[in-house]
Amino acid sequence: MGTNIPKSADRKRGCLDGHFLIAMPGMNDERFIRTVIFICAHSEDGAMGFVLNRAQQISFPELVQTLGLDDRPARKGVSDRQGICQGSIDFPVLSGGPVDPGRGFVLHSDDYISPATMPVNDDLCLTATVDILRAIKDGEGPLRGILMLGYAGWGPGQLESEIAANSWLSCPARDDLVFDQELDGKYDRVLAMMGVAPAMLSMQSGHA
Repeated sequence: MGTNIPKSADRKRGCLDGHFLIAMPGMNDERFIRTVIFICAHSEDGAMGFVLNRAQQISFPELVQTLGLDDRPARKGVSDRQGICQGSIDFPVLSGGPVDPGRGFVLHSDDYISPATMPVNDDLCLTATVDILRAIKDGEGPLRGILMLGYAGWGPGQLESEIAANSWLSCPARDDLVFDQELDGKYDRVLAMMGVAPAMLSMQSGHA
């Protein structure tokens, strides 16, 4: 797990923090064709986000074993919590992007906070330490979350230039679509949320 994510203290939120990026049909980078990206940090220094509709080839239990975190059994019978923390078997692992694919990040609901947690918006947080994986395994993690390996990154002004060149649509993110585990149709569902049919997309610029 990586630790050099933007610090929460005094962090000024950018205009695209907590937004979706939706790849336009003319996207010429095959790594991002038909991708939905969640932007967690945007500033004059660049931007950082995670692809939300590309599955990883490793499951959460396999990852826990690979990292040597399965030295004690997960707690059972956590009756007052629903969702991914119960047994952690369904905790999704996604390919977050082409940068540092060996690093892990957990995007999650704000009911789990650690000193390393960075608030992204009013409801979502980002944590990139092994402690959150242990918490999830032990049934003490956030109610909702996804683990991403790798991320998508842009240098100063790069994302703005790509949006101006009609490579991306943008709109405020919605939590249910962030955590939606039906990956195959997520691209179309995000467009539908925006009121856009895929056939309507053109190379004209536009933002929701």
